[in-house]
Amino acid sequence: MVSLDHIVEDAKRDFLRAADAAALEDAKAKYLGKSGVLTERLKALGGMSPEERKSAGAQINQIKTQVEDALQERRQSLADAVLTQRLAAESIDVSMPGRGQAVGSLHPVMRTWERVEEIFSSIGFDVADGPEIETDWFNFTALNSPENHPARSMQDTFYIDGKDSHEKPLLLRTHTSPIQVRYASEHVKRYANSDVMPPIKVIAPGRTYRVDSDATHSPMFHQVEGLWIAEKVSFADLKGVYTDFLRTFFETNELKVRFRPSYFPFTEPSAEIDMAFGSGKLAGRWLEISGAGQVHPNVLRNMGIDPERYTGFAFGSGLERLSMLRYGIDDLRLFFENDLRFLAQFPA
Repeated sequence: MVSLDHIVEDAKRDFLRAADAAALEDAKAKYLGKSGVLTERLKALGGMSPEERKSAGAQINQIKTQVEDALQERRQSLADAVLTQRLAAESIDVSMPGRGQAVGSLHPVMRTWERVEEIFSSIGFDVADGPEIETDWFNFTALNSPENHPARSMQDTFYIDGKDSHEKPLLLRTHTSPIQVRYASEHVKRYANSDVMPPIKVIAPGRTYRVDSDATHSPMFHQVEGLWIAEKVSFADLKGVYTDFLRTFFETNELKVRFRPSYFPFTEPSAEIDMAFGSGKLAGRWLEISGAGQVHPNVLRNMGIDPERYTGFAFGSGLERLSMLRYGIDDLRLFFENDLRFLAQFPA
């Protein structure tokens, strides 16, 4: 591994080599990303004695601060260079007539959002919403994520000032699963005096947030999660519903879908869902599109539901991922740059 004494110098050299903002963010990931040099060093602290951890942690944090300062300095330098170039190249003729107002259109991600809602509404799913600032209980604990789960780390989650009623920190939700918990809990209360609880069928689209930023990730992104709970709902129902959704969304029956065993704390059994187009430039190539599984009994209990009587499935998909595949977009950052030349390709 690279010596700590050389990390700052190496980072400054890599940042200076970055010719634009995109290259700089890629260089940043080498040092501050999930698998970056400094992140790996921080993860290694757990195996040290308390004395060693205190000393090594202070040194790593000092190095990290210097790397972040160098990163910010390079960002500002690149921004200043771009501004200088624009000022030199652009000029305004004040005698020219004003420009008319053009008719706008929906952002491609919002088009996908509306399409997903339309498809699931047609088969009886409600659409639910919830707060983007969440509590520890709804975002983690209720979803069977223990106290030491990696997702609770500051490296993955945006925590904000404030505490919930249990003195736990508030955070920007990392997925839309908390909406499912809130919806199901209210559903249970509504039918608490009934012998039979009507099925819970809901999708939860919305913005989510994670400490992640590179060519394939954004600190803010969109998800849609689905939940169906009733008596005798099985994994077979999940396969049928989600396969039909994908074929309807992409408007082709040639689409192949497979379910690979995986692990998620809130479902058991769990699966990654892959799809492959039957034609086009991506034909035959398996692409991961969603995570899914049967709702874990602990999650059902946290919703107030008897897992001995009711079962269900859940899934989660990225709306940006669906949009990229539907419209043939190969760079996630295009969705957030507000370049009208890109957005104009998606007329109303």
